Amino acid sequence: MADCDLLVLGGGTGGYEAAIRAAELGLKTVIVERDKLGGTCLHRGCIPSKALLRTAEVLAEAKQASSFGVQLEVKGLDYALAHQRKRQIVEQLHRGVEGLVKRAGITVYHGQGALLPPSIFAPAGAVAVEPPGGETEMISPDKIIIATGSTPRPLPGLAFDGERVVSSDHALLLETLPESILIVGAGAIGCEWASLYADLGVAVTLVEVAAEVLPLEDVEIARVVNRALSGRGVQIMTRAKVKPETYQRTKTGISIEVTAGDGTDQVLEAALLLVAIGRAPATSGFGLENNQKVSVGPAGIAVDDHCRTGDPNIYAIGDVIGHLQLAHVAVLEGLTAVETIVGHEPEGVNYLRLPRCTYTRPEVASVGLTEAEALAAGHEVKIGKSYFKANGKALIAGSSEGLTKIVSDQATGDLLGLHIVGPHATDLLQEGVLATWMQATVYDLAATNHAHPTLVESINDAALAAQGRSA
Repeated sequence: MADCDLLVLGGGTGGYEAAIRAAELGLKTVIVERDKLGGTCLHRGCIPSKALLRTAEVLAEAKQASSFGVQLEVKGLDYALAHQRKRQIVEQLHRGVEGLVKRAGITVYHGQGALLPPSIFAPAGAVAVEPPGGETEMISPDKIIIATGSTPRPLPGLAFDGERVVSSDHALLLETLPESILIVGAGAIGCEWASLYADLGVAVTLVEVAAEVLPLEDVEIARVVNRALSGRGVQIMTRAKVKPETYQRTKTGISIEVTAGDGTDQVLEAALLLVAIGRAPATSGFGLENNQKVSVGPAGIAVDDHCRTGDPNIYAIGDVIGHLQLAHVAVLEGLTAVETIVGHEPEGVNYLRLPRCTYTRPEVASVGLTEAEALAAGHEVKIGKSYFKANGKALIAGSSEGLTKIVSDQATGDLLGLHIVGPHATDLLQEGVLATWMQATVYDLAATNHAHPTLVESINDAALAAQGRSA
């Protein structure tokens, strides 16, 4: 007899949410977690980084207070105190997660978990759990969900040292600001750190191999972020490639050569080098090689749209499967896996319906296809745009940079993509996410009455523009 119905290997956001849903559905559930419940998102990602970004935003707002008629004396920044606030938020949420898991009746084993080969007695394979300083325990589950997450990806040929060459994990622990920083990678993580450090007065250079910053976003949206960061002093190099073999540690920081977009080599110097070129699926050390039906490659564990691996007893979710590496995506994958396990036959995960958010200043949020992707997919597109400089609430708030862009099918009016760069974009996007799930059209968005004055009117205005109408 199995020791439990379901074992979740990894207690990050996707893992613990999957476990709670499994317990709700009557499964005897176990979580194996080698660190703390909450995983990267809570302890080394979403929450702590956004807490620091909020500090940077408040500082920027305080410096602009005089434009509202408010006279303030901004004495400076206590970055250590900002980190203290960050830790308090993380600790409060961590206690909440522990309470949720405990109330659900889930058993948590703390230690390194590893799959053992399947057998006639344990078709899914037993899991060996090695707790810190303790004896190895064996657990035999009916089903397993692998949710081991990801780790920061280093530059090939240049390892992290945690002092001069750092990842986002390391940066979250640095309680003193560097005078200057070179950030390699201008995806969401790199741009967020560039935005944060620029607002805190650090000299920032941002290097990206692609033609634009935020290369996965609509190019028109990405260019707004480029202008915003450049306007705050960030030196941005696109189509540029770092040469790891030229790295040198200097008395005051680092130096490294970069091949610029025009083919010339430049030596860049900074106090700190932050590598933000993405995250690699965490597949090593979990015994995945013991099950030949579980296919593991450079992109992570291969699964279908219900998160099933090649072994019908084993599922995988979250960053380790290499799709959208976002906490809310991992949650949906986890719920889909659990409900598949119990036979509910849920709809498979459709990544085009899932929101993507970047917390720069201004924020970026999107769902669905970019204009270029829609054209490549064969659509005749109709674009609708609304600029925040024409939005009353944005002007009142003193934050009118950016736009809302709708990508629709010209013949049917189907909503193909919604892209926002501007104030509170990550909150505004949800109307578009719901519209995508409900298969709404631009006609539906245009016909929906929106309160005035609000930022969300920009979606209504963009929908009207997509029909050739004025707001």
